[in-house]
Amino acid sequence: MAVNPQQIKELRELTSAGMMDCKKALEATNGVIDEAIVWLRENGLVKAAKKSDRVAAEGVAFAKTNGKRGIVFEVNSETDFVSKNEKFMNLIKEMGEALITSEANSLEEALEVKISNGTIKEACLNATATIGEKIELRRFAAVNDGTTAVYNHANSRISVLLQFEGDISSEDAYDVCMHVAAMAPKYLSKDEVPQDFKDVEMHIIKENTDLTGKDEKIAKGILEGKLNKKLAEVTLLEQSFVKDEKQSVGNFIKSKKATLKTMYRFEVGEGIEKVVTDFAAEVAAQLKG
Repeated sequence: MAVNPQQIKELRELTSAGMMDCKKALEATNGVIDEAIVWLRENGLVKAAKKSDRVAAEGVAFAKTNGKRGIVFEVNSETDFVSKNEKFMNLIKEMGEALITSEANSLEEALEVKISNGTIKEACLNATATIGEKIELRRFAAVNDGTTAVYNHANSRISVLLQFEGDISSEDAYDVCMHVAAMAPKYLSKDEVPQDFKDVEMHIIKENTDLTGKDEKIAKGILEGKLNKKLAEVTLLEQSFVKDEKQSVGNFIKSKKATLKTMYRFEVGEGIEKVVTDFAAEVAAQLKG
């Protein structure tokens, strides 16, 4: 059947699908809007599946707390352009509202949390279909007791979630969050540093330290001192506090009669191998095909 421009416009506003796709959907469903939306989703999910092997290394990190429970998660897209899209950001906010009130404590559980248009997993698939890029909830973490504090950087690429025990004020807790965002510690305390990391660092230190003529005990002390200095650089509680470099973060927290139990710092795309695309070569390959 013939469809009119007003129907196409309405369907586009509801789904953000392309104009020609909306036209095809309406023709296939005799102009019934609700059925056309289903048709687009069905066909959109097929397209989304084809995008599943793409690398999504851009996106948004987001943290939220209600005082006791705190959550932090990362949703990835293929380009940073999408992460500035209003509908994408509305999806992030809706996920945050749903996850903070849920009982999800793992990524698998988070994907099954319900929002307005199905589960979070389904919403990501629908977003992939309508936006045209792979959208996925990559990671999620939650803490459920103590005092929680969060920080979201203005660029939406770095988020921090901390869990304290004690009476630390919200202002002081927020300052520690900002420190974590800025200084990017790899570990909370020295106890968390893997032995493999220590072994690699010690090997590098030995290769770059001249111990000629040093007594064995003195040489050992020099090496251990350099290793401890390196560990202090990557360990939150050992780092100099950015707001007061005369004391460590650990001593600052202790002075507030509190203990930091858990630290999460999510930065968009960290650990993902990004693919550099040669667009000229890609176009040439398509022309040959």
